[in-house]
Amino acid sequence: MQNNFGTNLKEWRGRRRMSQMDLGLSANISARHISFLETGRSRPSQSMVMMLCDTLDMPVSARNAFLTSAGFAPVYKKRDLSGEDMAHIRAAMSWTLQNHDPYPAFALDRHWNVVKTNRAAALMLGAAGLSEGDSLLKALLDDEIMGQVIENHAEVLRAMQIRLRTENEHLGGDEVLDEAIEGITRKLETDFDGANFQHDGEVPAIIPAVYKMGDQRMSFFSTIAQFGSTEDIALSELKIEMLFPTDEGTKLMLEAMADQTMA
Repeated sequence: MQNNFGTNLKEWRGRRRMSQMDLGLSANISARHISFLETGRSRPSQSMVMMLCDTLDMPVSARNAFLTSAGFAPVYKKRDLSGEDMAHIRAAMSWTLQNHDPYPAFALDRHWNVVKTNRAAALMLGAAGLSEGDSLLKALLDDEIMGQVIENHAEVLRAMQIRLRTENEHLGGDEVLDEAIEGITRKLETDFDGANFQHDGEVPAIIPAVYKMGDQRMSFFSTIAQFGSTEDIALSELKIEMLFPTDEGTKLMLEAMADQTMA
């Protein structure tokens, strides 16, 4: 049990690219004690394990296993979003999505499954044959879905590749994200010659996603919101992605679509 904790500690320290000295300084303990914890010569207290979780910026989803490997009971729960005790969370999520209209917004889970959308996002995803419960990761790799809907598919895939790698590194590895990253990398290499884009002059501030809806084009950039100070596993992995128009034409088109829907 204790050796298992030491192995886990060493692995997470490696993921965060920290030496024993780095971790010791950040945690305000000696590098020697870190070494003893990794080799099993010292047994950590529960408070020590929790403090190391914080220092290593471990996601909530990984902390129970870290505690268990040290001989302690798990302390984090994974609540159902539909539960009564999550009513205020659902209300906050719905308020955020609805008040972002007429611009698209949707809530996503850890694996990029669509949890909930607002009206504009439902229309946009519907044009690609997608709805709540579907996976955006699978859709991105499907030429009959996103390949036909996203005009700059290669650029979007490249941006997603970088984003997923960052998310996966924070989580300490995830099979679903690993598979998606491999699929995107393979598609970029085979279909888009690696998608190593060259820019004349300065690199743009953002790379928008350009969606095709019939003869119309809509261009967006996105922001991501997450719940702060959460100790729940599912809630810590929930994110709300809000799209904003990158040009006046897209803005006017969304406003017109909203007026038609409400009419």
